[in-house]
Amino acid sequence: YLNFCPSHYLGFAEEPRLKTAAQNAIERYGIGTGYRTLSGTHALHVELEKEIARFKGTEAAVCFSSAYAANASAVQTILDKDDIVISDQLNHASIIDAVRVAGVRNKFAYAHSDMSDLESKLVVASELQKRTKPNGEQPLILIITDGVFSMDGDLARLPQIVELAKKYDALTMVDDAHGEGVLGKGGRGLVNHFGLEGEVDIEIGSLSKAFSVMGGFIAAKQPLIDCYLMQARQRLFSIALTIPDTAALLEAVTMLGESEHLVQKLWGNVDYLRKGFTDLGFDIGHSETPIIPVMLGDEDLAKAFSAKLFEHGVFASPICFPMVPKGTARVRVIVSASFSKEDCDSGLAAFKKVSEALQEGK
Repeated sequence: YLNFCPSHYLGFAEEPRLKTAAQNAIERYGIGTGYRTLSGTHALHVELEKEIARFKGTEAAVCFSSAYAANASAVQTILDKDDIVISDQLNHASIIDAVRVAGVRNKFAYAHSDMSDLESKLVVASELQKRTKPNGEQPLILIITDGVFSMDGDLARLPQIVELAKKYDALTMVDDAHGEGVLGKGGRGLVNHFGLEGEVDIEIGSLSKAFSVMGGFIAAKQPLIDCYLMQARQRLFSIALTIPDTAALLEAVTMLGESEHLVQKLWGNVDYLRKGFTDLGFDIGHSETPIIPVMLGDEDLAKAFSAKLFEHGVFASPICFPMVPKGTARVRVIVSASFSKEDCDSGLAAFKKVSEALQEGK
C-alpha cells in the first residue's frame, strides 16, 4: 500500500542514518533516563537542544516529550487567569487546551487569518491591559497562531501578525508543527520563511512530523527558555525523551543542516501533485504547503472515497466533522520527499479511478 497521507514530510521514518544513530546510542548509553529535573538529563538532551536552537536561529531551546506538552508549557508557564490570549479560530486543539489549562479568563478568537478582526480584538485587549493584576503587574497579551493550518494547508499571515503585535505591545507565539523541516531555508520553519527571525517571541516545533521521531520543543530567547527550564510543569513532572529518540533527532537535525536536498525534493513532489490534482479537476482549496486537501464536501462521500482508494492500494484519510465543519469534508493528502514519481503517478491514478467509479455509481 502507498501511504498518501504520512506526516513524515522528509521520509525520515525509514532513514538509515537515523536508524543507525538510534541503534548506536542504545548500545552505548541504554534506552531511558528519567526526569529531566532529577537524574534524567543526558548529554544527548543538552546537545539536541543546542542544535535545535542553532538550526532555528534562536538563542535557546527546550525539548518536551510531545509538541502537545510544549504548547501547554508555553502558555501555562507564563500566563495566569488575568492575562489575555488572542487565538486564531482554526488553531490546533493543543493550543485550545493549553489556554484552558492556563485558566486564562480574557480570551478571544479572531476569524481565521482575518487581520482586521485580529486588530479589533487587540483594541479590546489593550483596554483590558490597562487594568493591573492583583499583584500589581500589567496583564500580558499573547497572540497565538498555527504556522501551517493542518486541515487546509494554508499559512498564518505572520508578517501582519508581528506588525500588529508590535503596535499593541503583544507577545507572539507560533505553533509550527507542520512547518518544521518543510518551510524556510533547509526546513527552518515559517519564521525563517518570512524572514522574521528574532521577531517572534515563542516558536513551538514538533519532532514527530518532518523529524519522524517523537517530542516537541520551544525555541525562544534565553531568559524565556530559562523560565521554562525551571517552571514548566510539563517538563518538571514528565519523563525525558529516550536515548534512541534523542540520538535519532540529533541525526535528523544534522542532516537538514548538511543539505537542502530533501526539502527541495519534497517541494518538487508538492508541485507535481498539485498540478496533477488540478489537471484531474479536483478542488484542492487554498493550500500553500505539502498538505493537499481534496475537497469533497459530503461526509459520506469522503469516507467512501477513502475506502475505495484503499481498495486501489492507496491510503489517504477522510477528514470529516468534527475535525472540520460540516459540509467541508475532504480526503487529505500529505506529500513526502520519500515519494517517487511512480508513487505520485499511482496515487493520482487511484484518485482518478475512484472519482470515475463513484460518479458512475450515482
